[in-house]
Amino acid sequence: MATHYDFELRMKVRDYECDLQGIVNNANYQHYIEHTRHEFLLSRGISFAALHEQGIDAVVARLNMAFKQPLRSGDEFISRLALRKDGLRYVFQQDIYRYPDEKPVIKATVDAVCVVNGKLSDTSALDPYFKDLLEHA
Repeated sequence: MATHYDFELRMKVRDYECDLQGIVNNANYQHYIEHTRHEFLLSRGISFAALHEQGIDAVVARLNMAFKQPLRSGDEFISRLALRKDGLRYVFQQDIYRYPDEKPVIKATVDAVCVVNGKLSDTSALDPYFKDLLEHA
């Protein structure tokens, strides 16, 4: 069954993101998916700074990445994201595909939780931003 994605962002590999082997260093894939999450949240009207001022911090609790094939300098790619809620966690399914041939590069799952005033809390403060997406999940 194909994943239905809620957001996508097209990017391009920069020279300095590659290691001596000429491929993207594995740590940069985490940067790519983090940037995608941040752009997704901005597109939904969520500002990390504004939330932090209210004492609400969304943080990564768990991250799992499966590497399928490498990207190289100059490669274009699409970072895609699907969102679901599981108990107190928001679960982001994040996949990267090389562009334009759509070859899978990584498959990642990111669990995010909320810390409110320094204590683990439920994510209900964010629910209104995702209501339309979660109703169809």
